[in-house]
Amino acid sequence: MTKAIYIASVEPYTGKSLVALGLVNWLLGKTKKVGYFKPIITEQPAGQKEIHIEAILDYFSLPIPYEATYAFTRQEALQRMESAGRGDMLNTIISKYKILEESSDFTVIDGSDFLGEGIAFEFESNAAIAKNLGAPVLIVISGDAKSTAQIVSSAQSALQGFVSRDVQVLGLVANRVKPDQVEDVQALLRMQLPADILLTVIPWEKQLQSPTMKEIRDALGAKVLLGESLLSNPVDNFVTGAMMLPNFLNYIKENVLIVTPGDRGDIIIGALQANLSTNYPKVAGIVLTADTVPDEPVTRLISGLQTVLPILTVKQGTFGTTTAIGAIRSRITADNKPKIELALNLFEAHMDMKALDDRIVTFHAEGITPHMFQYQLVKTAKSQKKHIVLPEGNDDRILTAAVRLLAQNVVTITLLGDEIEIMTSLKRLGLPVDISTLTIINPATSPQYTSYVETLYELRKTKNVTIDMAQDLMLDVSYFGTMMVYKGHADGMVSGAVHTTQHTIRPALQFIKTRPGVSLVSSVFFMCLPDRVSVFGDCAVNPNPTADQLADIAISSAETSARFGIEPRIAMLSYSSGSSGEGEDVDKVRQATAIVRQKRPDLHVEGPIQYDAAVDPLVGHQKLPNSTVAGHASVLIFPDLNTGNNTYKAVQRETGALAIGPMLQGLNKPINDLSRGCTVDDVFNTVVITAIQCQQNP
Repeated sequence: MTKAIYIASVEPYTGKSLVALGLVNWLLGKTKKVGYFKPIITEQPAGQKEIHIEAILDYFSLPIPYEATYAFTRQEALQRMESAGRGDMLNTIISKYKILEESSDFTVIDGSDFLGEGIAFEFESNAAIAKNLGAPVLIVISGDAKSTAQIVSSAQSALQGFVSRDVQVLGLVANRVKPDQVEDVQALLRMQLPADILLTVIPWEKQLQSPTMKEIRDALGAKVLLGESLLSNPVDNFVTGAMMLPNFLNYIKENVLIVTPGDRGDIIIGALQANLSTNYPKVAGIVLTADTVPDEPVTRLISGLQTVLPILTVKQGTFGTTTAIGAIRSRITADNKPKIELALNLFEAHMDMKALDDRIVTFHAEGITPHMFQYQLVKTAKSQKKHIVLPEGNDDRILTAAVRLLAQNVVTITLLGDEIEIMTSLKRLGLPVDISTLTIINPATSPQYTSYVETLYELRKTKNVTIDMAQDLMLDVSYFGTMMVYKGHADGMVSGAVHTTQHTIRPALQFIKTRPGVSLVSSVFFMCLPDRVSVFGDCAVNPNPTADQLADIAISSAETSARFGIEPRIAMLSYSSGSSGEGEDVDKVRQATAIVRQKRPDLHVEGPIQYDAAVDPLVGHQKLPNSTVAGHASVLIFPDLNTGNNTYKAVQRETGALAIGPMLQGLNKPINDLSRGCTVDDVFNTVVITAIQCQQNP
């Protein structure tokens, strides 16, 4: 077994960073402390960090100082070799690596990038470093612009190069292979590579190779005339605006960059209008050449538009600018999270994760970290894909999260709302989505509307709901979405980004109702703290539960905790610990604790107990020395909504903890509520836990 893996290439631009990101993400789903080390980096401009290191440290929030992640710049390594020899250079690398290794459960070592002269030096250095660090190598080769025969030849040559130097090879990744070559490359390589070599073929993905407007600005040394907030727009292709406008419009493709002199006001205005039109694809931006800007009336016109494109200006002429743009190679940077997430999806989709797990050390970490928890959530949701309806289809956060969920193939999504409005918003937000993977339903025009109205009327007519009232209610997206779940046309629903909690859950309480044996609906938050995940209940639904209700909340929360892989140790919170306190409020908690013990003697529960005694081992031991829960509580039950809601928000804001939820407990089918202040990540995570609830739903 090994505790490190060395990612190595034999040529530049192999997409090695995709593999590094994928490995770190996978490892963090298994263990707490993952190291990242890049022995030799390319020289960086003053004040800038190496982009691969910065992207990994930033995205995964690895607690590693930047200076600890590398040993030499390329120039420093060459100078050390010349002055003291290869052995001294290797000794320095080993020493620095060992420091990082001591504080890590597993370390991903990222070889050099072959971006300078001296390919022989880089290959020999990578082989020598991997051998001296005792790390097996995962070779990455590029299939970009290569025939199938050339890819196979490159793979054989790279493998032989490392094997002949007595370097252990774990596997080979053929990256950036044209989709129509993938099967042939996979079959031929599997035939010719040794059986113990892990083989992965990853297809070429246009969105990973497309530079952003920011990368184009930096590469051209351009100035931003307008639209600086839109520099994250991806550029899939570019076109020169040199013809008359009617002809030019025929050349607009998805995410096109338009290169034109600044005096072509017709092209500029035409591009802006095309970008607003639902009949044309999204335009990525405009580059104005030859150090020219639009005439003042045109500038005044476009600067007053609410939605503009990023417009750059450069001194070069049009030909020189297009040549320079064509030579830009996009890289995965820390500020481009959509590209990082796409890389992670590709790695997981094409890497044989079970085989990888079998080849390297398997961890049995105690406890669960936030990243481990989130990784396992997404993995579990994907294992049995469910259908989730999102009633608030016009909200930008909902749309952004929905596209992420579809891209990662986590769930099937239905959005409620007007299709034209939703598609316009998707284009405005620059969200790439295959419309065939997304269902959009307008309740008012849905073929199911009449059936849903009749069902609602039958369910609620004893509550004085008339057919006219049912018709009006079914135009409400919360009622329509809940009815989809009731009828089995969707497995679960997530709402609340725009609507109140009561608006979201009222239909569920009216006809989804509670599971047998459950007296009330309650909620939990999964609080992802820096070193653990805790379950907080009830922080969203019940204002002032009785002792019996508090006991039910505790039991439901413990069951939820166990279902999501968190061992339940229940703390029934109050303002005193043990038998020291008196009063109506603490007595209620004491009574609720006794009810839990009576109903579920198998559960570890302590109460009343104060928050610090529940989570701090030292305080817990001092106040309740014989408790199995004190200091180690994973499920914290608050005595009332006022305390719970304020506490979860205080913990979230003051510690930076991620709060996933609220997740509703006790309903017959999963319906979950969002906060109106929710983020895209909140929506994403709530949909994921809803999908897992759907899997567990009988």
